[in-house]
Amino acid sequence: MAAAPQPRSIRQKYGEELRIRRMAAGLTQEAVSEGVVCSPTLISHFEAGRRLPNPDDAQRLDRVLRTDGFFARWLRDLDPKYASHFARVAEFEQQAREMRHYGASLIPGLLQTAAYAREVLSAHTALDPTAPVDEHVVSRMQRAPIITESTDTVFWVLLDEAALRRKIGGPQVMAEQLHKVADLAEAQRIRLHVLPFGVGAHALLAGMLYLMSFDEAPSIAYVEGVGTGHVFDDPAMVNHCHLAYDLALGDALPHKESLALIRAVAKEYEREQ
Repeated sequence: MAAAPQPRSIRQKYGEELRIRRMAAGLTQEAVSEGVVCSPTLISHFEAGRRLPNPDDAQRLDRVLRTDGFFARWLRDLDPKYASHFARVAEFEQQAREMRHYGASLIPGLLQTAAYAREVLSAHTALDPTAPVDEHVVSRMQRAPIITESTDTVFWVLLDEAALRRKIGGPQVMAEQLHKVADLAEAQRIRLHVLPFGVGAHALLAGMLYLMSFDEAPSIAYVEGVGTGHVFDDPAMVNHCHLAYDLALGDALPHKESLALIRAVAKEYEREQ
């Protein structure tokens, strides 16, 4: 008896439709890539469902394939479980070879406990009381295996001491959260560094930064603000962000000292309970 076919993700359906439309137009991946102004490898990633185009690339696909806005409209409907500005980042995470995250005032989402994530996400309900917080928590937890199970991805975590000291959800939530980060560091799932308050000014004071590198695609940088986020793929801008990260990393505590500081702060929270 033949095995039942595996269900296809929306991204895979998007990629399959792109391949069908391209072949119907009699175009090669190379020809489409010239019109979109990207590499043929990236078109291959799109068609395989491994990566989604950005909105500008989707519009160029429509122009090259003469599909009257079809792919741009479909892209807007993808990944409803994530905020529109974060959907592409969640896709990129699945492909990254190396990720570097700087947490200015919060523990990065991939490392959060469910209790910590719920407190962070609930803080936004004042802006949108109808937000499905529980669903967003589940979506955030579903991203965690990239760190806890992957053996191929290198993950650097640089935390400002403010992220350790900001009491999200109370002492118990914070103690559990910081112990989780320390556990991941001790298990060598992450490379951990903390920027202590004593450093003063540093290259990443402006805020959160997320860098991702890939085997067969250009690196990207992601920054986020209130209700918005932006992915940069311009090489000059990405290189600038990498330089800023490296400069801040040079000011941070070594891995073992960072781990010791996080354990110490976690114990301070435990004594408060």
